[in-house]
Amino acid sequence: MILAHRPFLCPDYIARVDILIRLCFFRLQCSRLASAALPTLLAAGLCASPVSAQSIPSELESLPRPEITAKRISGIQIDGRLDEADWATLTPITDFVQAQPNDGAPGTENTEVFFGYDDEKLYIGANMYDSDPSAMITKSLERDAPGILFEEMDALGLAFDTFLDRRNSFLFFVNPMGGLKDGQGFDDGRSRDYGWNGVVDVRTTQHERGWTMEMSITWRSLRFDPSIENQSWGLNILRRVRRKNEVTYWAPLDRRNRIFLMSSAGTLKGLGRLPAGNNLTVKPFALTASGSGATLAEDLRGAEADAGLDLKYGITPNLTLDLTYRTDFSQVEADAEQVNLTRFPLFFPEQREFFLENSGTFSFGDVSRVPGVPRSNTSFRDFTLFHSRQIGLRGGTPVPLTGGARLTGRIGEMEVGLLNIQSEMFDGEAAENFSVVRLRRSVFGRSDVGVIFTNRQDTGVGGAGGSNRTVGFDTNLRLLGNLFVNAYGAASRDGSVDDEAARLAVGWRDRFWNVAASVRRIGDDFAPGMGFVRRKGIREGYATVGVHKRLADSRLLEFNPYVQTTFTTNLFAELESREQRAGLGLSFDDRSSVNFTYTDRFERITTPFTISGTAVPVGDYDFTEGSVRYSSSRGKELSGSLSVSGGGYFGGDRVSFSGSARWQPGPGVTAEVVVARNNLTLGGNEFSVDVYAGRLKYAVSTTLSFAAFVQLNAETDEMVTNLRANLIHAPLSDLFLLYTERRGMNGGGVLERFVTLKVTRLLIF
Repeated sequence: MILAHRPFLCPDYIARVDILIRLCFFRLQCSRLASAALPTLLAAGLCASPVSAQSIPSELESLPRPEITAKRISGIQIDGRLDEADWATLTPITDFVQAQPNDGAPGTENTEVFFGYDDEKLYIGANMYDSDPSAMITKSLERDAPGILFEEMDALGLAFDTFLDRRNSFLFFVNPMGGLKDGQGFDDGRSRDYGWNGVVDVRTTQHERGWTMEMSITWRSLRFDPSIENQSWGLNILRRVRRKNEVTYWAPLDRRNRIFLMSSAGTLKGLGRLPAGNNLTVKPFALTASGSGATLAEDLRGAEADAGLDLKYGITPNLTLDLTYRTDFSQVEADAEQVNLTRFPLFFPEQREFFLENSGTFSFGDVSRVPGVPRSNTSFRDFTLFHSRQIGLRGGTPVPLTGGARLTGRIGEMEVGLLNIQSEMFDGEAAENFSVVRLRRSVFGRSDVGVIFTNRQDTGVGGAGGSNRTVGFDTNLRLLGNLFVNAYGAASRDGSVDDEAARLAVGWRDRFWNVAASVRRIGDDFAPGMGFVRRKGIREGYATVGVHKRLADSRLLEFNPYVQTTFTTNLFAELESREQRAGLGLSFDDRSSVNFTYTDRFERITTPFTISGTAVPVGDYDFTEGSVRYSSSRGKELSGSLSVSGGGYFGGDRVSFSGSARWQPGPGVTAEVVVARNNLTLGGNEFSVDVYAGRLKYAVSTTLSFAAFVQLNAETDEMVTNLRANLIHAPLSDLFLLYTERRGMNGGGVLERFVTLKVTRLLIF
């Protein structure tokens, strides 16, 4: 149906696509040449370094990858105790190697992990011995608490590469209280999706020798090839002892990397032939809601009842089909209020579960800053061809969705992602259809090349027949272990207007050096209707050199000085922006950190804009800014962060202060306050732009939790309140009671208010 649109296939557009294809493959060939040349160039350019190659430890990933064999067992009851006889018949994994703080040393606390299986489930049993169990740090009970992942507490982590492609993974993290966070890893850890939830049963017990975990994962929750007689999966295991700031792995990893680096994982063998099953789940929902408020869209006012469902079906072992009908996102927490002190649009992250699941499959754009990759001045927040918030949201207001479908998985060696969503006519604006096609293929082991196509189309009554289409080609290469190449080319057509964008980035990151450079071009009229582009009509060059050195026998985990420069011109090579920065980052062994930066800026303003109602006129502006940021260890009862910056600002001055304080008096209780204050002198005016937020969470158990989130935006003079109660009444089945409100201060009254009761139930067939 898409190919029937003749304007998209006009000869000039096909020519542009052909040019992009040729450009992509040309860059691929260049990257091969660069992989051979860059180490030599670096060695020549950095020969004056006081650190010799011999002083840098060898890569832990170069060690042989371990293997473990699972065995068939029976009669396991998931109760957090390894007291069934079958556990005694299994050989445990015991050898864990530190990545932090003393990379390469054995773990200081013993760990045992067992693997068994039957026709229904995979079973994991583990003993995490601890010399001081009273000092274990556990802060969260509820499912998907981010602290389980982000090094705030003791935890056991598991990563399964079920197709043994050394690229993708299913992730599971458990803390001593039984709190679980699961998700997926893509592209050897380049992106992760924690919106995915598996059918998992996990129990833990704490005792005088440490803590014990039992877990079962249904085969239907995982994708694999059941035709293989003897399954072998990629596997890595993490043990975190938070009070010691110790992270160990079964398959040793360098401190730069994380558990989702599946190219360096070990192997789980001996699973035999596993049952495919129907792999069908249905998750219906029902809700009742009441909406009111002075600014609330007419379509959303009054009481209503609604119902819908999500369906997941494994078409093949490699392909999963997701269907949704009348998708509802009422349980999603409100966006965090942001202050915009630039002339460019703000990026708001996706929070809706349906779009978060398998989101890594559709990623295309600037590489985000993730562990183990070279420093960059960009991320997906600057440029991406697919940003799912373009679907079902207009200016932050929800737009009803009729339904949609998503197909993800693999066909042969090709990773596939297909998405189609239909919205309804809302508030007088036409319904729209959104389609995405994403294909990606692994090359050279740890690299990939891919293509993406997006289409946004007016449909139904009220539509003008308008359309927006985008095509892009990209490659992400990791060569010689430390050389990274990212390149993409893209073209968009919005109605009859088309334009292009392209980027090439090369970086080198080893145990000492962090070196990168990039160039990119974005046309004035480049407009991906399903993406996000922070700045258009530019040519940009970027370069950085830094080191990240760990000092032996020191509390200083990493010493990270760097310099970087960015030059941005318009398409006629006229300078628009220049940023030259020197920075120093210090990371300590308790996971606290301090960062210092000094920045020299130049900005040429050709079109006036306003900040909080104050105009910034046309002109050239040179100014400098300094900043310091401190973040304390998040594993402590009281933690927080503090950032202070000050300097020039478009002919005036700015002093900014932001800070957070978090109190976790015990498992399941978290209270947090966040403050962002900006004092500005601009155009002869003095004013402030401030945001305040408070969050309270209380988990009664792993299945019952309460949360409150209140925000005050002093610039818009509005207060946003979210109250939520969540009961998990069955696996992946929830009851939500929600109250949301947006209120204008100083007599503005209630602008928007919703009270919602929502129930979901997962059915497995």
